[in-house]
Amino acid sequence: MLEAIKAGGNLVKREDRKQAIMDLLVEQHMVDLDDLAERFAVSKMTIHRDLDDLEAEGLLRKIRGGATIDAGTQFESDFRFRARQEGSAKARMARAALDLVEPGMTLMINDGSMAAVLGALLPEKRPLTVISNNAAVIDALRAEHGITLIALGGVYSYKFNGFFGVVTEESLARLRADIAFISAPAVQGSRAFHMDDNVVRAKRAMIAAAAKTCLLVNHQRFGRQALHVLAELADFDIIITDAPPEPEARAALDRAELHLCIAGDTA
Repeated sequence: MLEAIKAGGNLVKREDRKQAIMDLLVEQHMVDLDDLAERFAVSKMTIHRDLDDLEAEGLLRKIRGGATIDAGTQFESDFRFRARQEGSAKARMARAALDLVEPGMTLMINDGSMAAVLGALLPEKRPLTVISNNAAVIDALRAEHGITLIALGGVYSYKFNGFFGVVTEESLARLRADIAFISAPAVQGSRAFHMDDNVVRAKRAMIAAAAKTCLLVNHQRFGRQALHVLAELADFDIIITDAPPEPEARAALDRAELHLCIAGDTA
C-alpha cells in the first residue's frame, strides 16, 4: 500500500490515503503531520481531516503535530493493530498462563489480543469449560471438541473485538470459574488501569466470579496510568509478564509482596 501511495501522488483516493496512514502507524507507532502532507501531496488541513476521521473511529489518537497508536490515559489502540504487535512476548505469557490450567477446569478469559493468544492454546488442556466475551477466543474455540464454550453476549465493540455492557455483566454475575485471565494495558504502583469504563466493568465482573485470578501484562505497560482504576494488584493471585519491568516498578511489586512471574524465566 505504501509503495503504491508513493507512486500515485495526487491520484490517491481518500480511503486509500487513510489506510496508508494506518499502515505507517503500525510500522512506526507515530506519524508527523507535515510529513504526511508532503508524502501524499495534500494540504495539512486535508491530513487533519483524515486524522480526525481515524480518531473518531478509535483507530488512533491525535497528538501535537501528528498522531500515534500508542496507548494513552484515555485511548487504547484498535484490537487489529494490537494483535500484530509483541507476538513473541504474547506467546511466552500465554504459555506461562497455560501452565495454570488443568483439564476439567472452568476458565474465564477477557477481551484483548493477549487473551486471544491464550485462548487459541486451550485445546491442549481439554476438556475445559471456557467463558469469554472475546470474539477472537470465541472464534478459535467454537468448533473445538472437548471445549464447552460459553460465549458472553452484550454490545459488540469493533475496537476491542469483544462484547460488553449490561448483558455481559449480568451473565457473569450468574457464573463461576476456577480461574480468570485478565489483561491490562497499564500498571502504576499497586494498581492496574484501563481506558474504557465498559471494559473495566466486564473485567471486574470476571474477577468477582473467579476463585483464582491471573493478570497478564506486558512489561512495557508497567509505570503507565489510564483513566480508570481496574483493580488493586493484590486482587490477583499471580501476575504474568514477558520480561522484568523497570527497577522502580519491580521494587513497588516487591514491597507489596506481590508474586510476579516472568514468562520463560527458568531461574
